[in-house]
Amino acid sequence: MRKGLLLAILALMLLPALALAGGEGGTLIWGRGGDSVNLDLAQATDGESIKAGIQIYENLVKFGDDSMDVEPQLAESWTVYDDGLTWTFKLRKGVKFHDGTDFNAKAVYDSFARVIDKKHPFHGFGKWRYLSLSLGTVKEIKVVDDYTIQLITKKPYAPLLNNLALWLCPIVSPAAMEKYKDKIGLHPVGTGPFVFSKWVKDDQIIMKRNDNYWGKKAKVAKIILKSIPEPSARLMALQSGAVDIADDLDPDSINQLKSNKKVNIIERPSVNVGYLALNTEKPYLKDPRVRQALSHAIDKDTLVKAIFQGLAIPAKNPFAPSIWSYNDSIKPYDYNPEKAQKLLKEAGFDMNKELELWAMPVSRAYMPDPVKTAELIQSYLTSVGLKVKIVRYDWGTYLKKTANGEHDMCMLGWLGGNADPDNFLYGLLSADTAKTPGAANVSLWKNKEFTDLVVKAQKIFDKAERTKYYMKAQEIFHAEAPWVPLAHSTIVRCYNKRLTDVPLRPNGLNSFQMVGKK
Repeated sequence: MRKGLLLAILALMLLPALALAGGEGGTLIWGRGGDSVNLDLAQATDGESIKAGIQIYENLVKFGDDSMDVEPQLAESWTVYDDGLTWTFKLRKGVKFHDGTDFNAKAVYDSFARVIDKKHPFHGFGKWRYLSLSLGTVKEIKVVDDYTIQLITKKPYAPLLNNLALWLCPIVSPAAMEKYKDKIGLHPVGTGPFVFSKWVKDDQIIMKRNDNYWGKKAKVAKIILKSIPEPSARLMALQSGAVDIADDLDPDSINQLKSNKKVNIIERPSVNVGYLALNTEKPYLKDPRVRQALSHAIDKDTLVKAIFQGLAIPAKNPFAPSIWSYNDSIKPYDYNPEKAQKLLKEAGFDMNKELELWAMPVSRAYMPDPVKTAELIQSYLTSVGLKVKIVRYDWGTYLKKTANGEHDMCMLGWLGGNADPDNFLYGLLSADTAKTPGAANVSLWKNKEFTDLVVKAQKIFDKAERTKYYMKAQEIFHAEAPWVPLAHSTIVRCYNKRLTDVPLRPNGLNSFQMVGKK
């Protein structure tokens, strides 16, 4: 064992003793793979920021503790006009932000108007690309009275309610935004069950229980989110009791823990997808037959067994079968090297062309071992005669370059934060999101029929009717093959048995308000 790793473990083992001083309820110590980037969740795109921020902030609506069903939070109720354009939310009274200011309709207005209104005084305090997508076609925000807010959309937009439950739509203290301006992401102020206390970069974030919380108060007095980048160190910290929860463990570690009598493991079907995106703007990848050939060349069943060790299922569609409107009638591309070679020949692919395969530098639930995954994919593609070079960048550079379309093939994934098909089909695959720089559709695939279908589906509130559009859209996606969908991983949470009432949503993102510690 390296000296640095040993010292890290020893330091972590001191934390439980220190935690005893945390007050009634004790301290929940949460080991995770890295630090947060920005705790203004309206700008957050990384999971570590989201995990921390959702302890502090609340939304108008939320997902269930163990489901993706939308429930009231800061809004007690809501209605939609018959024209589908006006949403009215009745807000909860008697709620205070952590800075002591009142939660009201003005706070909701400021939290959303800073994104959609370029003239709003807070607009320049951040970059709102993803929240802009979540708010969709909201064109106007009306304060009806102190506890009633209306959102008016340009067109009927059915995914709006689920989007409002996303981490991207938190209600932030206007006083804090005015005070901290573009530094609000370092000084988060919400209404949630935990209050931000301290952030030691690349080490830990500390949050204390909000004893003035409007609802049921948190059971633990404090949460420490501890950054432990090495999975082996997180595993050892959980086994030793130095942390109470260890996130994003690799399948080997999870299987080791199954025989540990001090650890509980929760497993749920996910709403995520890991995929290999193929840049359709590259001349040598424009022909669908080439992209189909790549799908036939990769043995996804073996890849899933080798990488996920039973904690995933092979993917054939852009989203998981746990999400409504999944098209199970689609036949997946079978592993068929001969057919792959035949399609490449038919398409006239230049076999002397070297393709770049960009490998993620970080592990995620949908991609637990990206380097090994890239090497397996490389070996499969090489076996059909292709020349493939693996390319790696740091995470920030990787995301920027793929969003700018600089890659040939890149490995990515999506958590499926709101469990609505629109989140995948429009957000990741429509022509509207294929614009560079900053494309969310990193395949840069621009299929008019597909985009028309998913845009029309946004206007329909009946799920059965929307499903018809999404079923057809998945057929087009399959035929055009802008991705090689790889896997839908099982969501896993590993924690010490001294914890009680540990939740696990299908997207893996939870407030720990209800968690107790014996």
